[in-house]
Amino acid sequence: MFSKKMYVDGKLVVGNLTANIINPANNLIAGDIAVAGLQQAESALQAAKAALPMWSTTPVAERVEWMGKLLDAVIMNETHLRECIHLEMGKPWEATGGDYQLLVDSLRFYAEEIQHMAPEEFVDREGTHTHIISRQPVGVVAAFLAWNFPVLNLAYKLGPALAAGCPIVIKPSIKTPLSAYAVGELCHQIGLPAGVVNIITGNDSEVGNAISASTIPAMLTLIGSTRTGLHIMRTGATSVKRYSMELGGNAPVLVFADADLDLAADIICSLKFTNSGQICVAPNRVYVDESVADEFIKKVVERAKAVTVGFNKNADIKMGPVIDEESLIRIDNLVKDAVSKGATLLTGGCKPEGLEAGAFYAPTVLVNVTSKMNLYSQEIFGPVISLMTFTNTEALVSEANNTEAGLTAYIFTRDLAKADRIASELQFGEVQINGVKYSIELPHCGMKQSGIGVDCSNLALDDFLVTKRISRALNV
Repeated sequence: MFSKKMYVDGKLVVGNLTANIINPANNLIAGDIAVAGLQQAESALQAAKAALPMWSTTPVAERVEWMGKLLDAVIMNETHLRECIHLEMGKPWEATGGDYQLLVDSLRFYAEEIQHMAPEEFVDREGTHTHIISRQPVGVVAAFLAWNFPVLNLAYKLGPALAAGCPIVIKPSIKTPLSAYAVGELCHQIGLPAGVVNIITGNDSEVGNAISASTIPAMLTLIGSTRTGLHIMRTGATSVKRYSMELGGNAPVLVFADADLDLAADIICSLKFTNSGQICVAPNRVYVDESVADEFIKKVVERAKAVTVGFNKNADIKMGPVIDEESLIRIDNLVKDAVSKGATLLTGGCKPEGLEAGAFYAPTVLVNVTSKMNLYSQEIFGPVISLMTFTNTEALVSEANNTEAGLTAYIFTRDLAKADRIASELQFGEVQINGVKYSIELPHCGMKQSGIGVDCSNLALDDFLVTKRISRALNV
């Protein structure tokens, strides 16, 4: 069992409150943490504010050196970081590697990218002035993280903040704070300058609201639901702030008759059952050409039944529990609602046999799903595949776009001209054709109610930097 402290102003600190972190795989205590109240939230914000003049003017080479020290510490402590994820989420051991690796990738990538950013000269049309365009840190950043990828989500924010010169206050979800607090321990271990990174968690309505309502942050960034994003924007309207938010999804998948059905089934099932379907880009509505629907559905069901579910570090486990009992009940209610309205349950829809103690939900496949069912319009965020058939491509694209979300969409077809045409018509920030690829150098972004700003890639630095123009007259 791990015992973790907050990291504030360069110190590991305790507050007046503690909380136990429960492993949803077995309902056992995975660790305990120091919980922030209003006093610790204000201390973290003030520490970041005090660090801003120093960190924002620290030469890039020196910031990169600090990022390298943290990277070395992260690599040396891989096992511990992964153990924290494994226990706080019940995540299969193999899957913790991807979560951890994104922190390594982020520190490396942004340390390299920031060194390529230099002031640019802007040509004056009349030839009367010189103009220099430079980029400067936006200021203090406050980051709110979702629980589904505790270290990956932290990496998305920590890398660009450190590189850009922005002190940051990070609030991980109180459901999965162990690994984030462990990163705070590493910042303390390497002697990172005080206030540059602060990591606390606490009650959302108290600590979260206090952070977003403060006038200290120049930027609020979030990985979470659209509802949470709207709340943070409302609460943050105490001052003019910048926002960067990756919010909820309702991803459509378009499987055409000429698609590689095995490939499509592999990718859809992988996305839906990895992390127990608790992924913002997971397929939510799977549309299959009616002429190949029977064959495709059979392939999906076979794969769903083959998924190994459980919690055993030494076994080949592909899927763990959902995050908690509340989430389990929500997912089960979505499935029950669909069945009551005419959907057919082909597999799953219950707890797996022998795993009744944890928050496990069996890999589930539903067919005959319609727009009248709640899971059609709501993000499932669980291991449930909902399948529909189509015959008209034009109507299909319109229906795929019929959602307020606009994060990710998937297309499977061998007709690349058709794929490109449909991709241009889909109103989603990411469209993946005949495959799936995510990495730190690729922009991750949404349209409509799925967020603003960018995670990953050099474009993410734009959220942490402001543009400054210096013009000088030549006649003086």
